[in-house]
Amino acid sequence: MSLKRTKLYDMHVEYGGKMVDFGGWELPVQYAGIIKEHNMVRQKAGLFDVSHMGEIEIKGDQAEDFIQYLMTNDVKTIKDNQVQYSLMCYPHGGVVDDLVIYRFSREHYLLVVNAANTDKDFDWIQLNYQEGFSGLIIENVSEQYSQLALQGPAAEDILQKICSIDLKDIKYFWFNPRVKLAGIDCLVSRTGYTGEDGFEVYTSGDASVIWEEILKAGGEDVAPIGLGARDTLRFEAKLPLYGQEINEDISPLEAGLGYFVKLDKANFIGREALKAQQQTGGGRVTVQFEMVGKGIPRSHYQVEKDGVNIGWVTTGAFAPALNKNLGLALIKSEFNVNEGAMDIIIRDKKIPARIRPGIFYKRSK
Repeated sequence: MSLKRTKLYDMHVEYGGKMVDFGGWELPVQYAGIIKEHNMVRQKAGLFDVSHMGEIEIKGDQAEDFIQYLMTNDVKTIKDNQVQYSLMCYPHGGVVDDLVIYRFSREHYLLVVNAANTDKDFDWIQLNYQEGFSGLIIENVSEQYSQLALQGPAAEDILQKICSIDLKDIKYFWFNPRVKLAGIDCLVSRTGYTGEDGFEVYTSGDASVIWEEILKAGGEDVAPIGLGARDTLRFEAKLPLYGQEINEDISPLEAGLGYFVKLDKANFIGREALKAQQQTGGGRVTVQFEMVGKGIPRSHYQVEKDGVNIGWVTTGAFAPALNKNLGLALIKSEFNVNEGAMDIIIRDKKIPARIRPGIFYKRSK
């Protein structure tokens, strides 16, 4: 089966992108090298093609109530042109997907979901729409959009050069649906998946023109960035990845995402299971750890304490901006002790590590 390509495929080839199969999409894993690209985003700005992400539009009088039923977060607290991070859960508390919600009005929302989960999410939404809701239009509109992300401390100055509005008017986790970039109609939001300030650009127009104009406007202060650095950046900032920190068998509470689970709101899918988990503790928790011995922890490496298996690494990597080997691990709750020692099994060897909260990257405001 042939791989899907975004409308920016030719741009990636032109700029020397190393193309790989990413969940059925042919996308660049790197251009100049992952570490170099990672540092470029931390120090200046990087431009990502994330057009493979999914977009699902929900319209109608019951749109707000329906989305409130689907989501763990409280959708009724957000205003028009505001963005909210949330999760959709199964009745047993495992995660269908994590996503961002764009509210145009209480009758109109856009859900931006993980690329590999788009069809599954759409089917899940359709299935639950049949449970007592009516009069809604639910569409998978992913093919209508290209999505670019410009991230880094120089992002605002660069994008402002080709923008029709004052970007300072877009606050963190808000968006403007009526922006022109290089004369092309766009929706521009300010969220980010790197730990840096930055913007997302959604357009049905010619995304390659916007791509070129951003690179031209930024000069030496911006570069195209591949999926490899996107992953190291999100991990270094301790942002979750579906399939690793969360999945159908790992709940938001176990993943440390309880802030986005509003158990005091009206009924939502998974509420009872998550409420019970909160009351009992659930038995598992995600911890941050730093390697003491030499070695890079990788996803699914086993974690031991005194020779007994206590869990596994969800994500681990070298954190370039911090110059450390860090990891996140899902372990049995009783072993969650600050400065607690444990072993990561790397190539059948026990490599010492230590649980230490607050060790991940946070940008200066």
